[in-house]
Formats: sequence, C-alpha cells, structure tokens
Amino acid sequence: MNLFDVYPINPIAITKAKGSIVWDAQGNEYLDLYGGHAVISIGHTHPHYVNRITEQLNQIGFYSNFIEIPPQRQLADLLGRVSGKQDYQLFLCNSGAEANENALKLASFHNGRKKVIAFTGAFHGRTSLAVAATDNPKIVAPVNETDNVVFLPFNDVEALEAAFAAYGEDISSVIIEGIQGVGGIRVASDEFLRSIRDLTERYGAVFIADAVQCGYGRTGKFYSHDHAGVEADIYSMAKGMGNGFPIGAIAISPKIQPWFGMLGTTFGGNHLACAAALAVLEVMQEEALIHNAAEVGSYLIGELRGFDHIQEIRGRGLMIGIDLPAELSPIKKDLLVKNRIFTGEAKPNVIRLLPALSMTKSHADRFLEALDERLKEF
Repeated sequence: MNLFDVYPINPIAITKAKGSIVWDAQGNEYLDLYGGHAVISIGHTHPHYVNRITEQLNQIGFYSNFIEIPPQRQLADLLGRVSGKQDYQLFLCNSGAEANENALKLASFHNGRKKVIAFTGAFHGRTSLAVAATDNPKIVAPVNETDNVVFLPFNDVEALEAAFAAYGEDISSVIIEGIQGVGGIRVASDEFLRSIRDLTERYGAVFIADAVQCGYGRTGKFYSHDHAGVEADIYSMAKGMGNGFPIGAIAISPKIQPWFGMLGTTFGGNHLACAAALAVLEVMQEEALIHNAAEVGSYLIGELRGFDHIQEIRGRGLMIGIDLPAELSPIKKDLLVKNRIFTGEAKPNVIRLLPALSMTKSHADRFLEALDERLKEF
C-alpha cells in the first residue's frame, strides 16, 4: 500500500526532540519554530507531560464516555480557571475541525437558523460544515457546497453591518479566527471583534471564536480574542491543547444550553487525551508560559521591524508572520537547509512562526541572526 502525502515532504526524518530543539536520523540539530503547525505549546517531550501520560497509560488509556472519566472534570475545572471561563461548559472532541463543526451546528440548534458569516482568508477545518466556512474552494467538495455560508472581507466593519442589515435574523452565527493563520497571520482588529460582539447580541446570532491556532496562550492572552475585551459565545480549541496528543474542544457560554444527544463523540475526552491536556495547563501555569509568549514575542516582533527587505510584520505573542517580497520567498527553505531552522509559511512569501510558548530569547536571537544572513544574500 502506498502512503498518501498530506503535505509536500521535506526529506528529513525527525527522530528525537526536546524543548524547542529536534534532531534528525543523522543526529543533526534543528531549531523548531513551527511546532508542527502550532501544536507544540509547552515544548517537545516536557518531563511533566511525559510522566503525566505514562502514569495515566499505566492505569487506563481509554474507555467510552458512558462511564465517569474523572480527568475530564479535572480538565474542565482547570481550563475554566486558567482561561477565565469558569461558567462555560466544556465539550471535548479530537481536533480543531471537529470543534468548529460542533460549534457551528450547536449555534444552529440554539437559534434554529442556517446562515453563517465567515471571512475571506479563513481556515476552519476540513470536515463538512467547517470546510464550507473555509475560504478555499480547492478543498470544498461538491457535497460540501452550500449557500448558507456568506463570506465577507476580513476586518471590514461596514461590510459586516451591511450583511446583518441584509440577512438580519437569518444569521445563525459568525465564526472568526482572532488571528488568521493559513490566511497569512492577519490580526482581527479589536474594533472588528467588538462589532461582531455587538451585532450578534443585537440580532440573536452566536459569536464563535475560532481559537484553534491562535488560542491557548499563543498570543500572550489565553484566547487571542481576549485582546479586544470581548467574550464569545463559543470558543473552539485544539492544536496546543494537547502538545501533540490529539484533542479538541469547545467552551460553551451559559446562555447556550446544549441538550443530551446533541453533541457526541467516541474518542473525545479519553483518559490519555485529558492527561495530556492537564499536563499542558499545569506546565503553562508553573512556567508562566503565557507571559513568556507575550514577552519573547514582543522582543521578536520589535527586532524584526528593524530588518530591511521585510514588507510587514504581523501577529501577537508567538504567532508571527513575516511578509517578504515575492522574490525572497526561497528564504524559508534556505533557513531549513542552511541554518537548520524549521519555520512555516502562509502563502509562499509569508514566513509563519509558531514556536513553543517556552521559546527563549536565545532561540529568538539564533533565528534573527540566521534571517539576517539569508536576507543579506539578496
């Protein structure tokens, strides 16, 4: 059987990892500033994380949700306290796409409406409704096509107000990433998020904050939407939630009351996944990683703004986009091949930095020096 390649493959086999450093099969060391698409939040193979999962596996790894699973309640309690959403309900699933799928369906159940407002540049996942709300026709199969999703320009308050004026009480929900990842590290303005909050309240629609990539402390706040001082009705999360172990969730406002049978999952919230997620939150608290993300991210962004040839620096905390002229797009590959630094991209000319929240200023300086070397070649 042949293996299907999900992404273009770099001919590198990573066999060992610790913190922000990974090693290939030949023993070469790399600095990991991508964390497998923003997944590695507390660093690779953190001792507490490894111990937490090992201890749980030695007791029980999985059983179905028709029994009590104490780590679920522990996770709900700790996540509520760390995120400041103690009065929300937690539904656990396995991925960001599942989280957004359930969020969109729950909103529709709640108000009985069909229309969803999403935004150009959005990426919400590859399941049926999540992909329909994603602004990329290449990944929308014919079976996913629907006229229930309305795409609006990102950060355009006038277009948003016009859409609510046109569709009014037909709008079920508005879904928005606080910072678009795949869309190029584009930050939703505080004014725009506040407008979404005001309009959804006025028209009885549900505000869904997609925090799958931009949440879990990455931007220096627990949810990136927190920078605007608003509370969403549903928060979706995944990626950094499990530091590599598959887990996703939605946090549901007390004004939305899901009923038994509406939401379901076989593997969601299993013992091992909860152990991983608990370890992540415990390390984030113990090592003040949200503060570190804000501090190191601010340092990186400030230093990058002094570089020549860079068109724009976007982002918050440790979610950073470096917008380069098109002719400099090979720099991402050069950083990997010549400097052994993993970064990501959003479009060929935007370098995407999504490192572990434990990244240090020393790691930042190593990257800055390497980038300076590469830019001087052009």
